Amino acid sequence: MKLENIVPWGRSFAEYQAMFKLTNTDLQQNILGCGDGPAAFNKELTQRGGQIISIDPIYEFSASQIKNRINAVYDEVLSQVENNKTNFVWKNIKSVDELGQIRMQAMNDFLTDYDDGKQQGRYLSGSLPKLDFSDHQFDLALCSHFLFLYSDHFTLEQHIKSVLELCRVAKEVRIYPLVSLDGKGSPHLDLVIDKLNEYNIETQLQPVDYQFQQGATKMLVASTN
Repeated sequence: MKLENIVPWGRSFAEYQAMFKLTNTDLQQNILGCGDGPAAFNKELTQRGGQIISIDPIYEFSASQIKNRINAVYDEVLSQVENNKTNFVWKNIKSVDELGQIRMQAMNDFLTDYDDGKQQGRYLSGSLPKLDFSDHQFDLALCSHFLFLYSDHFTLEQHIKSVLELCRVAKEVRIYPLVSLDGKGSPHLDLVIDKLNEYNIETQLQPVDYQFQQGATKMLVASTN
């Protein structure tokens, strides 16, 4: 992976709670964050006494490299959001400027934790569809803004293999959002659910208390309990 191809964009702890309907009981479980990037979730959950490992290919790079890349793409990302404002719901986040502040705060929180987290084994370089964890090593796996969102970039087969792998390493998997970048429902979703059902993996589409991207109102919950 080349750093110049990455667009780091991190979300806050509060956003994770809302996106995945995380209860206090959920937060006490052993959690895997898949594709977390420069999110603040790992840092804050660790400070609260939680157990979490985050994986992302970006973690092969140093804090200074990631910071430099954030600074390089930050203005361009916000410019794209400004040019496509109708694709988003400006309710909890009121403006593009506020969005930028929230994202940069989350990413700065991540950067202050990153070196310690790497030494403690909380940030590991890795990517789907193959994870270097044992079966059901985690109680809960969270996958934010990767699967289904990039349906045009990853095939149905890649989605199926990735979700099955998450179900292998975690007893419960939650994936959000379920729409593609164009705001339309992912064409892979129903077929992925059908495949999971073939493996006797229980699936549910659950509404969440979070929406920023238009149409992104539900998460997929897959359970092997």
